[in-house]
Amino acid sequence: MKYILLVSHGTMAPGLHNALKMLAGEDHEDILSTSLENGMSSSTYAENVRKCISGITKEDEIILFGDLVGGSPLTTAANVISEENLLDRTVMIGGMSLPLTLSAVLMKDTMETKDLIEMLLTEAREEMKEFQIVNEENEDEI
Repeated sequence: MKYILLVSHGTMAPGLHNALKMLAGEDHEDILSTSLENGMSSSTYAENVRKCISGITKEDEIILFGDLVGGSPLTTAANVISEENLLDRTVMIGGMSLPLTLSAVLMKDTMETKDLIEMLLTEAREEMKEFQIVNEENEDEI
């Protein structure tokens, strides 16, 4: 099975997990999340990551999304995954967003992980844009 693991500072990962369940369906046991809360020790957070991935086996794959490249949640999760001998089965992406993770959840079982990551990164770059509303009254006056 391919698992989506979300990690973040604060409550971003659990919040994103909740939004993904709304959009992709409640029955996704393949979406996991944990976060580094304010004041939490790194050892407590590492143990939370360990518990979160405890059901993942060496036959499974992990697509790990972190809020920041190089941030403590992502690097600590990577260390725990390495300690559990799952690093060779893991792909990590920093800078997670709802469109990016939703596409990952919906598409992960339809393509090879390498191709999925390439598609996700391309799609993520295209998703970020300014939203503008054109005022039709002003447009008519020009």
